Amino acid sequence: MTRNSHLFLFGLLVACAPSHGADWPCWRGPQYDGISCETGVTLPWQASPKVLWELPTGAAFSAVTGVGDLVYTCGTEDGQQVLLCLGAGTGEVVWKRTFAGGVKDRQGGDGTRATPTLDEGRVYIFGGEGTLLCAAAKTGDEIWSKKFGNAPRWKYSGSVLIEGDMAVVSPGGADGGLLALNKENGEVIWKGGEGGAGYATPYPFTFDGTRYMVGVLGKKVIIVVAETGREVWSMPWVTSYDVNAATPIFNDGHLFISSGYGHGCILLRLQADGDRLTTTAVWESKAILNKFQTCILLDGKLYGADERNLKCVDFLTGEEAWSLNRVAGDGTKYGTLVLCQGHFIFLSQSGQLSVAKASPEGFDAVGTTQVLSGRCWTVPTIHNGRLYVRNLDKLVCLELGE
Repeated sequence: MTRNSHLFLFGLLVACAPSHGADWPCWRGPQYDGISCETGVTLPWQASPKVLWELPTGAAFSAVTGVGDLVYTCGTEDGQQVLLCLGAGTGEVVWKRTFAGGVKDRQGGDGTRATPTLDEGRVYIFGGEGTLLCAAAKTGDEIWSKKFGNAPRWKYSGSVLIEGDMAVVSPGGADGGLLALNKENGEVIWKGGEGGAGYATPYPFTFDGTRYMVGVLGKKVIIVVAETGREVWSMPWVTSYDVNAATPIFNDGHLFISSGYGHGCILLRLQADGDRLTTTAVWESKAILNKFQTCILLDGKLYGADERNLKCVDFLTGEEAWSLNRVAGDGTKYGTLVLCQGHFIFLSQSGQLSVAKASPEGFDAVGTTQVLSGRCWTVPTIHNGRLYVRNLDKLVCLELGE
């Protein structure tokens, strides 16, 4: 075995601590990286996974989050945005709460874009038109809510980030590029940065002993100190229609940012400079054009689908390792990935599921099944041995247990 092979396997082992049944409480999972730590699943599957249940949800692009025996997502009912709490193994509706007016968008699709966030018995959701709700996770009873009026063209899409005692969103305008609220009562703690809203979820990271947050706004990227909201760095980042939607990725002093519409991506090296940060561009290219998907970083390689292909790109050099425009006969652009037990599960935008061993050598699909039709832009979720996938208006739960 080569040294690179040893390093690759080591990367799989240390990506997260293994757990037989791991909670998935927020967008991109507990480490914000799209990697599941579950061990009680069978990958790759030898036959198509068993469908445990299906549920019509009404229109939304919200992913599924889950803690214990309950999972959460959003839908539309009677033209209104609805937050759903479901039995994880049965799909039974435990409760549902209409929390905001409807979101209509003939081009981008109707319904809520953000994903519910779970924390200490509460569920948070940021509606597409600007309603931010905190509710009791077991009952759906409202704890507090806020309303923002600066939604971008295709509506608010970023999810709520829980950081310590704060619930952080990116409302833009007079409410701040980033806004931290007391997660228990909704009172404002700080406003950080200025600019119109983008479509990305706030992203936390630690560098040189300090906790920071990145805000990807409509026309720029900002970094603020997590505790105070003080802006320490910003950079213009202008994409057509202000569609900056992918979550940034931080690793070992480097920050990766990517957008679609032909814009491209950049890797920045961070340096502390007194009470501010400075950056140096390591590379910038069109290697990955993440329109609204976010890559997964594993062992120094970025894996993800963009507005053209499914790709693997070296994190530090930007060199392309491989690129595919089809997997098992289906197109790859706008597809989404989740990683578990060293395998990628890939959902195409037309509803085909494929599983392949994570490898910089290629994507060799060893199990493929068609589970949905229509527009599938929502990233899959793995929670307690089950895989949750959805299209615009239907949620499917599949069994991955041993």
